[in-house]
Amino acid sequence: MRRWGDLSQDADDHLSAGSVLDHAEMAVVVTDRFSNVLYWNPFAEQLFGRVGAPAGKESLHTLGISEKDHPLAAELAKHVLRGGVWEGTFDVTRGDGSTIYVRAQAVPLRHPSGSVSGIVITAREAMRSNEREKDRFGLLERIGERLAGSLYVEETLNRVAEMLVPQFADHCFIELVEGDRLVRKVSTHVNGWTPPPDTWRPVGAEIRYPLGHYAESAVRRQETILVEDLSQVSYPAPSEGAARLCGEIGMTSAIVAPLCVRGETLGLMYLGLSNLTNRRSPHYDTFDRDFVGAIATRVALAVDNALLFEEERHTAESFQKHLLPRQPLPSLDGLEIAVRYYPAAPLASHGQGIQTQVGGDWYDVIPLSAGRVGIVIGDVEGRGAKAAAVMGQLRAALRAFAQDDKPPADILARLDEWTRIVAAPEHDDFGADITNPPIVTCQYMVYDAWSRQLSFANAGHAPPLLIVEGEVRDLDITEVGQPLGVRAKGMHADLVYKEETRVLPPGATLLLYTDGLVDRRPPRDSATAVPGDDEALDILREKLAKASGESIERIADLATVAVPGEIDDDMAILVVRSAGAELQSQERTFPAQPIMVSEARRMASEAFAGWQVPEERAELACLLVSEVVTNVVLHAASASVPRRELVFDGPPLPFDESWDVPGFEEEIAGDKEFTLRLRRGGESVWVEVFDQDLRLPRIRSAGENDEGGRGLYLVDQLARRWGSRPTHEGKAVWFEIPIGGR
Repeated sequence: MRRWGDLSQDADDHLSAGSVLDHAEMAVVVTDRFSNVLYWNPFAEQLFGRVGAPAGKESLHTLGISEKDHPLAAELAKHVLRGGVWEGTFDVTRGDGSTIYVRAQAVPLRHPSGSVSGIVITAREAMRSNEREKDRFGLLERIGERLAGSLYVEETLNRVAEMLVPQFADHCFIELVEGDRLVRKVSTHVNGWTPPPDTWRPVGAEIRYPLGHYAESAVRRQETILVEDLSQVSYPAPSEGAARLCGEIGMTSAIVAPLCVRGETLGLMYLGLSNLTNRRSPHYDTFDRDFVGAIATRVALAVDNALLFEEERHTAESFQKHLLPRQPLPSLDGLEIAVRYYPAAPLASHGQGIQTQVGGDWYDVIPLSAGRVGIVIGDVEGRGAKAAAVMGQLRAALRAFAQDDKPPADILARLDEWTRIVAAPEHDDFGADITNPPIVTCQYMVYDAWSRQLSFANAGHAPPLLIVEGEVRDLDITEVGQPLGVRAKGMHADLVYKEETRVLPPGATLLLYTDGLVDRRPPRDSATAVPGDDEALDILREKLAKASGESIERIADLATVAVPGEIDDDMAILVVRSAGAELQSQERTFPAQPIMVSEARRMASEAFAGWQVPEERAELACLLVSEVVTNVVLHAASASVPRRELVFDGPPLPFDESWDVPGFEEEIAGDKEFTLRLRRGGESVWVEVFDQDLRLPRIRSAGENDEGGRGLYLVDQLARRWGSRPTHEGKAVWFEIPIGGR
């Protein structure tokens, strides 16, 4: 006789382990010690979107655990294999591509001997069990992690929608307040479903909820509103199309949560359930309302942070945009130019917290005398508004120094002094000056397209890349000076920065860049390693060599993406290419005698006629040639002794005889000379007059009865630009006449 409670044979068979696991509404997954899946039950197939039994040595990752959670899975295995119990929440991408959040618990699988032989994982979809309190904390934790990973409003809102649809809602709308309007920013729906036209308003549209609508009440009262069963209540609809669509898809329940922070309403988040999915419970309840309210609080903070960051970023980018040269750059004869500037990635904190994208990298192209051009690339150490402000001051100072047309080494020497001036004064407790100037690297070049001569000086900056006929190499720089601002006290800047000169071949390309081009970081959500600086430069050279025949715009674009990884620091790129054809010019030296004024004018007239300069422009240029040459001839007699190097043969002379050099007085007393140089550009002609007088000209205020003093005044009034610069032998006076209009 069977006693009460005894099981029949059929019941006993039905309660076998395999049968129980087949009917359990919880995923059960068993792995070996190496995380190879040995078994999963039917509910696990349904939860993870997998079909059939495990086929051989499948990794735990085949269950769809997201790549960013792989370290979490590894931590699970290590902890459980040591005999512990692990519990947490995973992001899982199912076989159909949808994303769900899975709450999992892992325990050791023990051999009869007591040793751990594997892992048993039980899992369920978060928010779909009786343990809703635990699930709430787990899912909120994951939501917080996802929201913390973005500083952009659009990305933040889209992440919210991805987390809630389809796991918690069939429909998700997020709208933000812009001025006095409510604008839809997100419209996400289950299974890729899209609302038909003229029903629910699309992203970017203004949304107006009628008075009495539950969404309007939520915003007005700053309270999360639950509509548990839409079929039992009646609310005014935003439009007839919206009301009709709600009936067609069978909207069942909705929750609207205002996005409030610091007492201000930023917008609202709308979640809805409909008959588009077959859910166990098609209605929200009060617990869901509280949970959505908690999510909305986190979303509001994330949106507020993103809005503040975007406002700061916009301000900073506008600030930097006006510090860099205006686009497009001026058209220059004999030179093609392409530039690129990319701000730093905002998440790269460099130990100083999240910063704006601006930095201290800059470039510049400065028109100089007679068609010459100054080319600058520089980098102020650090990033943020301070680095950008220092950069702006240095760029303005260098532009001003460059107008003196002094050699590049002299320009860097003056800029080094200026770098120390812009540093904020600091003193220690005893009043001693401990000011720390910013550290700045800089390369300054002057290129003459007619002679193809490139003069430059370097202040600790990476050498440019020279691309000639498919070969890419560093520009040969013998003297690399110290960065600006770090020169040792007592050492004059003239001893630190040295000028060098090279000749660029026709069609040669120079790529000047800051270190942001090669200093990269791994892409987000990826463990991919990035190359070191040397390896990155090798990659860059190889790719540039293959594209050496491309346009400079193409080379600039290619250089920005040549090195793998994301931009970690701000980056400036300047690409210049010398012209293949020779530019037109003439040059002749004359004795500094009054009769030579007409000869110089005749030379200019013939040259301008041969260059097909319009007659009116040519006559104006010839008039100014006469004025400048006349000024040179008149002052030649009173010119100071020219600078020249004395070379003595034999032993040094005694002091009292050192100036008694045979022939020296005769050489000084010899006839003075001047050189007239004419250059033809695409839009202008340039005239330069060289002489041995050290005195630079200046405009005088001539009286009514004065015979002279009006020559430079005419030049100043009639030329587009004019100026003078010192040379090794004396000075050069130059002016520019446009070929077209003034």
